[in-house]
Amino acid sequence: MVGTEADIIINDKAKAKAFSLMADAGISAPEYFVRVGVKGGGCSGLTYELDFDNEKQSGDMEYGGEDLKVVCDMKSFLYLCGTELDFSDGLNGKGFNFINPNASRSCGCGESFAV
Repeated sequence: MVGTEADIIINDKAKAKAFSLMADAGISAPEYFVRVGVKGGGCSGLTYELDFDNEKQSGDMEYGGEDLKVVCDMKSFLYLCGTELDFSDGLNGKGFNFINPNASRSCGCGESFAV
């Protein structure tokens, strides 16, 4: 995992899970990438979005290496800069986690946050 403090990065565990899910769906990188974003809602005010996409939009910002890219729109980037995307498969929960240094609080489920 290499990046600057302002990048959005995907760590090795999350990257491996993303590749596995992409293979299950019959899609592959580099045609597809991980799109992350933020929208209003959730118990803390903002919720994370995560999906696979293959169409970049005007103003998208791109991060990551040659094998898998992370793409984010400019508005969401203001909330997500410096965030690390992780994957957990432990007893305390399973799924993708956003380790967001900008979040002042988050809900118990980890899917919404406030700044």
